[in-house]
Amino acid sequence: MHGRITLRDVTAQAIRPGRRRGEATVAAIARLAGVSPPTVSKVLNGRSGVAEDTRERVEALLREHGYRRPDAVLPAAVLEVVFHALEGQAAVAIMRGVEEVARTRELAVGFSELSGRNSDKRGWVEQVLARRPTGVIGVYASFSPREQARFAAAGIPLVALDPTGEPLHTTPSVGAANWSGGLAAARHLIELGHRRIAAIGGPVSFLCSRARLDGFHAAMDEAGIPVDPALIRHGRFMFDDGLSHGLALLKFREPPTAIVCGDDLQAMGVYEAARQLGLRIPDDLSVVGFDDIDYAQWMGPPLTTVRQPLAKMGATAAELVLMLADGEEPTQTRVELATSLIVRGSTAPPRRA
Repeated sequence: MHGRITLRDVTAQAIRPGRRRGEATVAAIARLAGVSPPTVSKVLNGRSGVAEDTRERVEALLREHGYRRPDAVLPAAVLEVVFHALEGQAAVAIMRGVEEVARTRELAVGFSELSGRNSDKRGWVEQVLARRPTGVIGVYASFSPREQARFAAAGIPLVALDPTGEPLHTTPSVGAANWSGGLAAARHLIELGHRRIAAIGGPVSFLCSRARLDGFHAAMDEAGIPVDPALIRHGRFMFDDGLSHGLALLKFREPPTAIVCGDDLQAMGVYEAARQLGLRIPDDLSVVGFDDIDYAQWMGPPLTTVRQPLAKMGATAAELVLMLADGEEPTQTRVELATSLIVRGSTAPPRRA
């Protein structure tokens, strides 16, 4: 039985023109993995037809030996933006920021959507790798270490924008000061005199949702106001969830005088709930949203909301991913941009009993 084959044993037989001696090649990695070079190429390009254990073995060897794709294999002149769910004006604002930066490099911007795809996202990953974009920006998504490894092996940089879970330290990420935004929203209502304040948060699995609600609780604790657990709800960042939770909250025997919403779409749903119940905003109910999408200023009355710099977040993520594509190391792997409270006509002191 032969001893373990090493990279040194095989590189002398598989040196590709343009590579330095000792640098891994596809043929060398294939020998080490005990597979054919076409199989290694399939793994590098995210194509199907490779058993999962084989794929993992090849990816591990690519990482271990620092495989570098030959310069002759050029990426497509595209930045790909991957959304967990492509919904609402927030996505448009983010894309606008990405496009602004991509334009300076004469790159196009494409997008994909994870919602509704196979739960392990394997098909999506393979499709993106096959397109070989210059870089990938994942919005409201959470990428597993295995998925990150596949992008790294293919030489495609990855940046997370407002990831749903705790961003892994190896993946640069861009977010907003969600905790501070939740704090500012609740403080504003407390300063107006509200004490019975409800909160409709986003999905509990989303990091930004938890941060916003934590900020809300911090403001209530700071003011010494107990939070009624019945007034805390969770839902999707959608109009329908704002409507259903708004109706439930406003039908309480002692309803809240104000509601902090997880995003502006939920706030629109709360507006509709108030309309259906014959309540006026802000006379009978104050409402605060989050994001400050364009529609917020056109609502009746205009919505008080926490502004996220969505376009700037998209631009910052694009700058980060292009820096990685250029082979540069970012000075920081986590960028958090400030939020600000925009006060409009949907909040006022509570009606006196």
